[in-house]
Amino acid sequence: MKRLLLACILSAFAGFVNADTAPVRVGVLKFGTVNWELDVVQHHKLGADNGISLTVVPLGSKNATSVALQGDAVDIIVTDWVWVSRQRAEGRKFVFFPYSLTVGSLFVRPDAGIIKLADLEGKKLGIAGGPVDKSWLLLRAYSKKTLGLDLKQAAEPTFAAPPLLNQLMLQGDLPAVLNYWHYGARLEAAGMRPLIQVTDIMAGLGVSGSVPLLGWVFEEQWAAQNRDALVGFLRSSYAAKAILDDNEDEWQRIRPLTKAEDDKTLAALRDSYRLGIPRQFGEPELTAARQVFSLLAKEGGRDLVGRSNELTAGTFWMETAPQSLLP
Repeated sequence: MKRLLLACILSAFAGFVNADTAPVRVGVLKFGTVNWELDVVQHHKLGADNGISLTVVPLGSKNATSVALQGDAVDIIVTDWVWVSRQRAEGRKFVFFPYSLTVGSLFVRPDAGIIKLADLEGKKLGIAGGPVDKSWLLLRAYSKKTLGLDLKQAAEPTFAAPPLLNQLMLQGDLPAVLNYWHYGARLEAAGMRPLIQVTDIMAGLGVSGSVPLLGWVFEEQWAAQNRDALVGFLRSSYAAKAILDDNEDEWQRIRPLTKAEDDKTLAALRDSYRLGIPRQFGEPELTAARQVFSLLAKEGGRDLVGRSNELTAGTFWMETAPQSLLP
Protein backbone atom coordinates (compact mmCIF):
# COMPACT_ATOMS: atom_id res chain seq x y z
CA MET A 1 0.00 0.00 0.00
CA LYS A 2 2.81 2.39 0.87
CA ARG A 3 4.54 1.63 -2.43
CA LEU A 4 1.33 2.34 -4.35
CA LEU A 5 0.88 5.72 -2.67
CA LEU A 6 4.45 6.71 -3.46
CA ALA A 7 4.07 5.48 -7.02
CA CYS A 8 1.11 7.83 -7.41
CA ILE A 9 3.16 10.68 -6.02
CA LEU A 10 6.03 10.03 -8.40
CA SER A 11 3.95 9.40 -11.51
CA ALA A 12 2.06 12.66 -10.99
CA PHE A 13 5.24 14.54 -11.88
CA ALA A 14 5.69 12.77 -15.20
CA GLY A 15 6.07 15.08 -18.14
CA PHE A 16 7.29 18.11 -16.20
CA VAL A 17 11.05 17.60 -16.59
CA ASN A 18 13.17 18.38 -19.66
CA ALA A 19 15.83 15.98 -20.91
CA ASP A 20 18.69 18.42 -20.24
CA THR A 21 20.02 18.50 -16.70
CA ALA A 22 19.58 21.71 -14.72
CA PRO A 23 21.65 22.70 -11.68
CA VAL A 24 20.03 22.64 -8.23
CA ARG A 25 21.92 23.70 -5.08
CA VAL A 26 20.58 22.33 -1.79
CA GLY A 27 21.80 23.72 1.53
CA VAL A 28 21.80 21.21 4.39
CA LEU A 29 23.11 20.89 7.91
CA LYS A 30 26.49 19.18 7.64
CA PHE A 31 25.43 16.22 9.79
CA GLY A 32 21.64 16.48 9.40
CA THR A 33 19.29 13.63 8.54
CA VAL A 34 18.45 15.29 5.19
CA ASN A 35 21.84 14.02 4.03
CA TRP A 36 20.56 10.45 4.22
CA GLU A 37 17.94 11.10 1.57
CA LEU A 38 20.24 13.20 -0.63
CA ASP A 39 22.87 10.47 -0.47
CA VAL A 40 20.28 8.05 -1.84
CA VAL A 41 19.51 10.53 -4.63
CA GLN A 42 23.17 10.77 -5.58
CA HIS A 43 24.04 7.08 -5.14
CA HIS A 44 21.19 5.96 -7.40
CA LYS A 45 21.66 8.87 -9.86
CA LEU A 46 18.06 9.90 -9.29
CA GLY A 47 18.89 13.52 -10.07
CA ALA A 48 20.19 12.71 -13.53
CA ASP A 49 17.18 10.46 -14.11
CA ASN A 50 14.96 13.46 -13.35
CA GLY A 51 16.81 16.09 -15.32
CA ILE A 52 18.87 17.81 -12.62
CA SER A 53 22.46 18.15 -11.54
CA LEU A 54 22.40 18.18 -7.73
CA THR A 55 24.94 20.04 -5.62
CA VAL A 56 24.75 19.52 -1.85
CA VAL A 57 26.09 22.50 0.12
CA PRO A 58 26.94 21.52 3.74
CA LEU A 59 26.35 24.26 6.33
CA GLY A 60 27.07 24.57 10.02
CA SER A 61 23.72 25.55 11.54
CA LYS A 62 20.02 25.98 10.87
CA ASN A 63 20.53 29.74 10.82
CA ALA A 64 23.28 29.31 8.22
CA THR A 65 20.88 27.46 5.90
CA SER A 66 18.31 30.26 5.99
CA VAL A 67 21.03 32.89 5.49
CA ALA A 68 22.36 30.94 2.51
CA LEU A 69 18.89 30.76 0.96
CA GLN A 70 18.24 34.46 1.47
CA GLY A 71 21.69 35.30 0.08
CA ASP A 72 21.16 33.18 -3.06
CA ALA A 73 24.03 30.87 -2.10
CA VAL A 74 21.65 27.88 -2.40
CA ASP A 75 18.33 27.26 -4.14
CA ILE A 76 16.57 24.99 -1.62
CA ILE A 77 16.78 24.21 2.10
CA VAL A 78 14.74 22.23 4.62
CA THR A 79 12.93 24.24 7.26
CA ASP A 80 9.42 24.67 8.66
CA TRP A 81 6.46 26.49 7.17
CA VAL A 82 6.11 28.79 10.20
CA TRP A 83 9.37 30.41 9.10
CA VAL A 84 8.08 30.62 5.54
CA SER A 85 4.83 32.22 6.65
CA ARG A 86 6.72 34.80 8.68
CA GLN A 87 9.03 35.61 5.78
CA ARG A 88 6.09 36.06 3.42
CA ALA A 89 4.34 38.33 5.90
CA GLU A 90 7.47 40.51 5.81
CA GLY A 91 7.57 40.59 2.00
CA ARG A 92 10.10 37.81 1.31
CA LYS A 93 8.38 35.34 -1.00
CA PHE A 94 9.57 31.90 -0.02
CA VAL A 95 7.38 28.82 -0.42
CA PHE A 96 7.18 25.37 1.17
CA PHE A 97 6.73 21.85 -0.19
CA PRO A 98 6.30 18.86 2.20
CA TYR A 99 9.43 16.93 3.16
CA SER A 100 8.57 15.18 6.44
CA LEU A 101 5.76 14.68 8.92
CA THR A 102 8.17 13.59 11.63
CA VAL A 103 8.48 15.87 14.63
CA GLY A 104 9.50 15.39 18.25
CA SER A 105 8.32 13.27 21.13
CA LEU A 106 8.42 13.47 24.90
CA PHE A 107 10.47 10.67 26.47
CA VAL A 108 10.77 9.74 30.13
CA ARG A 109 13.15 7.52 32.05
CA PRO A 110 11.46 4.24 33.03
CA ASP A 111 12.66 4.75 36.61
CA ALA A 112 11.41 8.35 36.90
CA GLY A 113 7.89 7.55 38.12
CA ILE A 114 6.35 9.55 35.26
CA ILE A 115 3.34 7.63 34.00
CA LYS A 116 1.20 10.49 32.71
CA LEU A 117 1.73 14.10 31.70
CA ALA A 118 0.59 15.45 35.07
CA ASP A 119 3.51 13.61 36.70
CA LEU A 120 5.88 16.17 35.15
CA GLU A 121 4.77 18.73 37.72
CA GLY A 122 7.76 19.80 39.79
CA LYS A 123 10.21 17.76 37.71
CA LYS A 124 13.01 18.80 35.37
CA LEU A 125 12.06 18.72 31.69
CA GLY A 126 14.72 18.92 28.98
CA ILE A 127 13.66 20.76 25.82
CA ALA A 128 15.45 21.06 22.49
CA GLY A 129 15.10 24.18 20.39
CA GLY A 130 14.65 26.97 22.90
CA PRO A 131 11.66 28.75 24.49
CA VAL A 132 9.80 29.19 21.18
CA ASP A 133 10.40 25.66 19.92
CA LYS A 134 7.20 24.59 18.21
CA SER A 135 6.94 21.19 19.92
CA TRP A 136 7.38 22.84 23.33
CA LEU A 137 4.72 25.44 22.60
CA LEU A 138 2.28 22.77 21.48
CA LEU A 139 3.01 20.70 24.59
CA ARG A 140 2.33 23.74 26.76
CA ALA A 141 -0.97 24.37 24.96
CA TYR A 142 -1.92 20.72 25.39
CA SER A 143 -1.13 20.70 29.12
CA LYS A 144 -3.20 23.85 29.60
CA LYS A 145 -6.14 22.29 27.80
CA THR A 146 -6.01 18.82 29.35
CA LEU A 147 -4.57 19.51 32.80
CA GLY A 148 -5.30 23.17 33.41
CA LEU A 149 -1.63 23.92 34.02
CA ASP A 150 1.22 25.44 32.03
CA LEU A 151 4.31 23.26 32.08
CA LYS A 152 6.41 26.40 31.81
CA GLN A 153 5.52 27.04 35.46
CA ALA A 154 4.50 23.56 36.61
CA ALA A 155 7.70 21.79 35.50
CA GLU A 156 11.33 22.95 35.47
CA PRO A 157 12.18 23.56 31.79
CA THR A 158 15.82 23.09 30.83
CA PHE A 159 16.80 24.18 27.32
CA ALA A 160 19.85 22.59 25.74
CA ALA A 161 21.24 21.16 22.50
CA PRO A 162 19.64 17.86 21.43
CA PRO A 163 22.72 15.64 21.89
CA LEU A 164 23.37 17.09 25.35
CA LEU A 165 19.77 16.43 26.38
CA ASN A 166 20.12 12.79 25.36
CA GLN A 167 23.36 12.49 27.28
CA LEU A 168 21.87 14.04 30.42
CA MET A 169 18.84 11.77 30.25
CA LEU A 170 20.86 8.61 29.78
CA GLN A 171 23.07 9.64 32.71
CA GLY A 172 19.98 10.05 34.88
CA ASP A 173 20.29 13.84 35.23
CA LEU A 174 16.99 14.51 33.44
CA PRO A 175 13.85 12.44 33.99
CA ALA A 176 12.07 13.71 30.87
CA VAL A 177 13.15 15.14 27.52
CA LEU A 178 11.27 16.67 24.59
CA ASN A 179 13.61 16.12 21.66
CA TYR A 180 13.67 15.95 17.86
CA TRP A 181 12.63 12.73 16.15
CA HIS A 182 16.04 11.18 15.43
CA TYR A 183 17.28 11.90 18.95
CA GLY A 184 14.04 10.46 20.27
CA ALA A 185 14.60 7.30 18.22
CA ARG A 186 17.99 6.90 19.89
CA LEU A 187 16.42 7.37 23.32
CA GLU A 188 13.79 4.73 22.63
CA ALA A 189 16.45 2.32 21.40
CA ALA A 190 18.31 2.94 24.67
CA GLY A 191 15.25 1.96 26.73
CA MET A 192 13.65 5.34 27.40
CA ARG A 193 9.85 5.38 27.29
CA PRO A 194 7.83 7.58 24.91
CA LEU A 195 5.17 9.43 26.90
CA ILE A 196 3.49 11.39 24.12
CA GLN A 197 4.25 12.31 20.51
CA VAL A 198 3.73 15.76 19.06
CA THR A 199 1.30 14.26 16.54
CA ASP A 200 -0.84 13.04 19.46
CA ILE A 201 -0.56 16.47 21.07
CA MET A 202 -1.88 18.12 17.90
CA ALA A 203 -4.78 15.66 17.72
CA GLY A 204 -5.59 16.41 21.37
CA LEU A 205 -5.66 20.11 20.55
CA GLY A 206 -8.29 19.52 17.86
CA VAL A 207 -6.04 19.64 14.80
CA SER A 208 -7.97 17.84 12.10
CA GLY A 209 -5.21 16.12 10.11
CA SER A 210 -1.52 15.40 9.67
CA VAL A 211 0.78 18.36 9.11
CA PRO A 212 4.20 18.16 7.42
CA LEU A 213 6.05 20.60 9.65
CA LEU A 214 9.32 20.28 7.69
CA GLY A 215 9.59 20.94 3.98
CA TRP A 216 11.72 21.87 1.03
CA VAL A 217 11.76 25.67 0.97
CA PHE A 218 12.70 27.85 -2.00
CA GLU A 219 12.10 31.32 -3.39
CA GLU A 220 8.89 31.80 -5.35
CA GLN A 221 10.53 33.60 -8.26
CA TRP A 222 13.24 30.95 -8.53
CA ALA A 223 10.52 28.29 -8.67
CA ALA A 224 8.75 30.12 -11.49
CA GLN A 225 11.96 30.57 -13.46
CA ASN A 226 13.28 27.05 -12.82
CA ARG A 227 10.12 24.98 -12.79
CA ASP A 228 11.59 21.93 -14.53
CA ALA A 229 14.59 21.90 -12.19
CA LEU A 230 12.37 22.18 -9.12
CA VAL A 231 10.01 19.43 -10.23
CA GLY A 232 12.98 17.24 -11.13
CA PHE A 233 14.40 17.75 -7.67
CA LEU A 234 11.10 16.94 -5.95
CA ARG A 235 10.73 13.80 -8.04
CA SER A 236 14.24 12.79 -7.01
CA SER A 237 13.42 13.41 -3.36
CA TYR A 238 10.31 11.25 -3.45
CA ALA A 239 12.09 8.54 -5.44
CA ALA A 240 14.66 8.40 -2.64
CA LYS A 241 11.86 8.19 -0.07
CA ALA A 242 10.38 5.24 -2.00
CA ILE A 243 13.71 3.41 -1.79
CA LEU A 244 14.12 4.11 1.94
CA ASP A 245 10.50 3.11 2.52
CA ASP A 246 10.89 -0.38 1.08
CA ASN A 247 14.53 -1.34 0.82
CA GLU A 248 16.24 -2.78 3.91
CA ASP A 249 19.59 -3.08 2.14
CA GLU A 250 19.60 0.68 1.55
CA TRP A 251 19.49 1.32 5.28
CA GLN A 252 22.54 -0.87 5.69
CA ARG A 253 24.30 1.08 2.94
CA ILE A 254 23.62 4.46 4.58
CA ARG A 255 24.24 3.12 8.08
CA PRO A 256 27.52 5.08 8.47
CA LEU A 257 25.62 8.32 7.77
CA THR A 258 23.07 7.56 10.49
CA LYS A 259 25.83 6.91 13.08
CA ALA A 260 23.64 4.16 14.53
CA GLU A 261 25.58 2.46 17.30
CA ASP A 262 23.72 -0.85 16.95
CA ASP A 263 20.97 -2.63 15.02
CA LYS A 264 18.29 -1.54 17.47
CA THR A 265 19.14 2.13 16.99
CA LEU A 266 19.25 1.77 13.21
CA ALA A 267 15.81 0.10 13.26
CA ALA A 268 14.39 2.89 15.43
CA LEU A 269 15.76 5.55 13.08
CA ARG A 270 14.44 3.68 10.04
CA ASP A 271 10.96 3.25 11.50
CA SER A 272 10.73 6.90 12.58
CA TYR A 273 11.87 8.09 9.17
CA ARG A 274 9.28 5.94 7.41
CA LEU A 275 6.47 7.21 9.63
CA GLY A 276 7.42 10.71 8.55
CA ILE A 277 7.07 10.21 4.80
CA PRO A 278 4.28 12.51 3.50
CA ARG A 279 1.83 10.50 1.45
CA GLN A 280 -0.70 13.18 0.59
CA PHE A 281 -1.19 16.90 0.84
CA GLY A 282 -4.33 18.85 0.03
CA GLU A 283 -7.07 20.91 1.62
CA PRO A 284 -7.39 18.78 4.81
CA GLU A 285 -3.68 19.22 5.49
CA LEU A 286 -3.85 22.94 4.71
CA THR A 287 -6.70 23.27 7.20
CA ALA A 288 -4.64 21.44 9.80
CA ALA A 289 -1.69 23.75 9.14
CA ARG A 290 -3.86 26.81 9.72
CA GLN A 291 -5.06 25.31 13.01
CA VAL A 292 -1.50 24.62 14.15
CA PHE A 293 -0.40 28.11 13.16
CA SER A 294 -3.17 29.65 15.27
CA LEU A 295 -2.06 27.58 18.27
CA LEU A 296 1.57 28.55 17.78
CA ALA A 297 0.73 32.22 17.30
CA LYS A 298 -1.20 32.20 20.58
CA GLU A 299 1.58 30.47 22.51
CA GLY A 300 4.68 31.90 20.84
CA GLY A 301 3.50 35.37 19.86
CA ARG A 302 5.49 37.69 17.61
CA ASP A 303 8.78 36.14 18.70
CA LEU A 304 7.78 33.09 16.68
CA VAL A 305 5.32 34.13 13.97
CA GLY A 306 6.20 37.78 13.41
CA ARG A 307 3.58 40.23 12.23
CA SER A 308 0.88 37.82 11.10
CA ASN A 309 -1.51 35.93 13.38
CA GLU A 310 -2.73 33.84 10.44
CA LEU A 311 -0.92 31.54 8.05
CA THR A 312 0.26 33.83 5.27
CA ALA A 313 -1.32 33.21 1.88
CA GLY A 314 0.95 31.36 -0.54
CA THR A 315 3.06 29.67 2.14
CA PHE A 316 2.60 26.23 0.53
CA TRP A 317 3.64 25.62 -3.08
CA MET A 318 0.45 24.45 -4.74
CA GLU A 319 1.08 24.96 -8.43
CA THR A 320 -0.28 22.62 -11.13
CA ALA A 321 2.30 19.85 -10.66
CA PRO A 322 1.96 19.57 -6.88
CA GLN A 323 -1.83 19.66 -7.06
CA SER A 324 -1.74 16.65 -9.39
CA LEU A 325 1.03 15.16 -7.24
CA LEU A 326 -0.89 15.26 -3.99
CA PRO A 327 -4.13 13.25 -4.07
